[in-house]
Amino acid sequence: MKKSKEEEPMTFRKLAWAILAAVAIAAPARAQFDTSATSAFVYDIGTETVLMAKQADVPLPPASMSKLMTLYMLFDALRDDRVSMDTRFGVSSRAVALGGSSMYLTEADRPTVEELIQGIIVQSGNDACVVVAEGLAGSEEAFATMMTQRAREIGMTQSTFANASGWPNPQHRMSMHDLGVLATHLITEFPEYYGYFAQKTFAFDGRVPANHRNRNPLLGLGIGADGLKTGHTTEAGYGLVGSATQGDRRIVFVISGIDSEKARAEEAERIVNWAFRQFVEKQIVSRGQSVATADVWLGAEGKVNLVAERDTGMLVPALSQDSIAAEALFTSPIEAPIAEGQELGTLVIRVEGLPDTEMPLLADRSVAAAGFVPRLRTAAGVLLQQVIGAAGAAVSE
Repeated sequence: MKKSKEEEPMTFRKLAWAILAAVAIAAPARAQFDTSATSAFVYDIGTETVLMAKQADVPLPPASMSKLMTLYMLFDALRDDRVSMDTRFGVSSRAVALGGSSMYLTEADRPTVEELIQGIIVQSGNDACVVVAEGLAGSEEAFATMMTQRAREIGMTQSTFANASGWPNPQHRMSMHDLGVLATHLITEFPEYYGYFAQKTFAFDGRVPANHRNRNPLLGLGIGADGLKTGHTTEAGYGLVGSATQGDRRIVFVISGIDSEKARAEEAERIVNWAFRQFVEKQIVSRGQSVATADVWLGAEGKVNLVAERDTGMLVPALSQDSIAAEALFTSPIEAPIAEGQELGTLVIRVEGLPDTEMPLLADRSVAAAGFVPRLRTAAGVLLQQVIGAAGAAVSE
């Protein structure tokens, strides 16, 4: 039976004032941060909140920061038991000849996977990256193709790889957003290997070159920094993919285009301090909390409650005075039958200066379809409305 215009579902945009009253949060305009980086991305992992995005989706030369993708591929191989930490790889003349940052390998060496991980993280070894690429894929070119494909699979949409080391190449590009996504995957997928990123020194086989120290300037400053990777070329400037924890929070940040090593260190520390000191986490809604009520069409009950799918916390600026805006979006009436837990709408939570947070709203209970008599009564009512409407239109004509 066709519903009358009055009975057809319509989309409701309902302000969820009950949520605001329950949490009584003051939410200010975001404390602004003017970074000197040409491109930057700052992300809070726990609340999945983007705190800053400056030219973050522009593909740029990533320099040695792209070595994180080489490490991801190696960690992936460890997870799949294709290699172990004791697996040894041969060293080709191509790896030895590459130049730049080095693990100081020779063709006579057969480093283990564990040594290569440390050589890439601590020494930023270009030679180590080529060894990994050739050991896993046969050639660096094949490995670069695999890197690009795997990057797409884990949500990195603006990354294309031409080599394993970040050596300058016009086809080798990553966005700062993608580097943030990659860092988050390394932290969450491979906690058993993540500790290597905080390692301060490494010298393969007792060789102690000038660059045997980890170049991450934040390690040891007492601000919770424990990774990930620096980068520098003339084209890219100075960059850093970093992560830090304070209390229960962990942030990931990426900066690029800084004009000196000293400025990179200072900017990275400023970003960490800003991210932890200018934002506080607040519980916005609890799992199962009723957010809105929708009418039910042809159901055994006339209404159903829409409840939060999960506990939801958000970061809000610490010095805010404005209210958080919460809005429940759903279509009403909702046609029965309805299953308990069925997704019926979306809760949108807005804080000025931050991206919207969205969460599904679910039916709090099942609502069966109405029996034959109630359905017949409803259909008769719709038909009567149509007849009255048609008669009224004929009179007006």
